[in-house]
Amino acid sequence: MVMISSCSSYTAVFLAFVTSASALAVNRSQPEKRAQCTATLSVALSVAHRLQDHYYSSSNGQYNGGSLWTDANTLEDLHNLMLATGTDDFASVADNSFIGRNANNPSTNWNAVLGGSNDDAGWIVLSLWKMADYKASRGQSNTAFLNAASKIYDIIEGQWDNVCSGGVWWSTAHTYKNAITNELFLLLSAQGYRRGFGQKYLDNAKKTWDWLKNSGMRNGDNLWNDGLTNDCKNNGQTTWTYNQGVIASGLAELAVVTGDRSLLTEAEKTVDATIARLTANNILRESCDNAQSGGAVCNQDQQLFKGLWTKHLQFYLDAANEASRTDKYRSFLGSQQSAVFHFGMFLVPTQRIKMTHPEHL
Repeated sequence: MVMISSCSSYTAVFLAFVTSASALAVNRSQPEKRAQCTATLSVALSVAHRLQDHYYSSSNGQYNGGSLWTDANTLEDLHNLMLATGTDDFASVADNSFIGRNANNPSTNWNAVLGGSNDDAGWIVLSLWKMADYKASRGQSNTAFLNAASKIYDIIEGQWDNVCSGGVWWSTAHTYKNAITNELFLLLSAQGYRRGFGQKYLDNAKKTWDWLKNSGMRNGDNLWNDGLTNDCKNNGQTTWTYNQGVIASGLAELAVVTGDRSLLTEAEKTVDATIARLTANNILRESCDNAQSGGAVCNQDQQLFKGLWTKHLQFYLDAANEASRTDKYRSFLGSQQSAVFHFGMFLVPTQRIKMTHPEHL
């Protein structure tokens, strides 16, 4: 049976093409100023329209077949795209989205909305900040979105304890400490300080990186395994690509706010290891990308991971702001874009069906 494309497939394509629209400008009221590729942005805009037309439900503000954390990433990307192009094609989405509706309601119980997922919470903060950036750039009030992000950040912060000598729990069930939740907390904390939210953000960023680098989750190949065992050892589980990308963007933000450029070298240890060890034919590859040989197929969450690595590598390069570092990865990023352009609407490389039926969109 041919496997049809999904909302996550479209979102992954969108991530790759909108990546170049994701600069982290210090002046958050202005669109990003990094030079953009007009052709790439045009493709991103086309994909975004198809995503919205076929998957977004304006009645509930969610994406059909999506989840809270994938929705959050898509919302972040839509608003990055509008900031980059100067368009307002999706201007109503921030307030209409499920996340935006809750942000605009000061009575929202965010603990209930998050359902105990601290990693999902991190993605939502990033989306709220980007929607706030867009609103500010259009002369609109963004206070509700910034306030909501602050509340969620405080929820995540409250999940730090001394088990395994520190770190934020993956969920409020307190059963697992992992890489992505703490990498996101590092990124949020450093970027939050850069946005002017106060000293506690910088303090949290520093202590989170100190904990991460001593946690044992970074293995001998300089890749980050998924998390820790109950006795606080590296669990040896999958080195998902997005774990390798988010640590890079978090370290770059920390480098900006501390002036410690050695953190960029720490980040590139993992970026370079990703390219060396998590690719095939110069294209990012997950352990679940084995459908062609009858093996595992990436699930809806996992389909997004490579797009997230690409996006956060660009965040890293934007924050690092060094031409030599950008040039180092230019060719590799071009290869990812080409692969996405030719195969990104398909779950597997052999799925070259013509996508004309609604279920294939």
